[in-house]
Amino acid sequence: MNIMEWEYNMEYFAHSTAVIDRGAYIGKNTRIWHFSHVSSKVRIGKKCNIGQSVFIDNNTTIGNYCKIQNNVNIYEGVVLEDFVFCGPSMTFTNVKIPRARYPRERGGCYYLKTLVKEGASIGAHVTIVCGVTIGKNALIGSGAVVTKDVPNHAIIVGNPGKQIGWACECGKRLYKTEDVFHCSDCEKKYKENTVGLEELK
Repeated sequence: MNIMEWEYNMEYFAHSTAVIDRGAYIGKNTRIWHFSHVSSKVRIGKKCNIGQSVFIDNNTTIGNYCKIQNNVNIYEGVVLEDFVFCGPSMTFTNVKIPRARYPRERGGCYYLKTLVKEGASIGAHVTIVCGVTIGKNALIGSGAVVTKDVPNHAIIVGNPGKQIGWACECGKRLYKTEDVFHCSDCEKKYKENTVGLEELK
């Protein structure tokens, strides 16, 4: 890669074709690739990777170590905690009843917030309907349409999205013996609670 293609400001890298509006905060060692647009009222943490042709709207927050793949749209009201993965061409929404003839007020009551908790992964071409919470370490399968809250560690597939199992922090599907869920790869163990699964220490 030709280093002359990068803008270097002692904090983050941005490709020369990226548009970063004045006022955006971008953490140290984050990388922003070709043709992406970061709006002014955005906060992005450290060591994130923002892929090609990504749009990040005003009043959004992206935590540390997040990976945003190509062609992702992150609209106003979305919050991503640390280590969130957004697959290629997935999209968030922020209005449930959009009408071109009746535009919804930016930042008003029509713009619903969406929270994606730490470690969650969202597959390619997923649509997240606004106003939901995606639980910690949840795994959303490619092409799913998420219309309601997702528990911690849940595996969601289909349209509308339905839970088909549980995922380890490492991403492996868990198996159950008695009341305990086990990972065959990293050997972590979990038990069920009111918000999904929690790790047994």
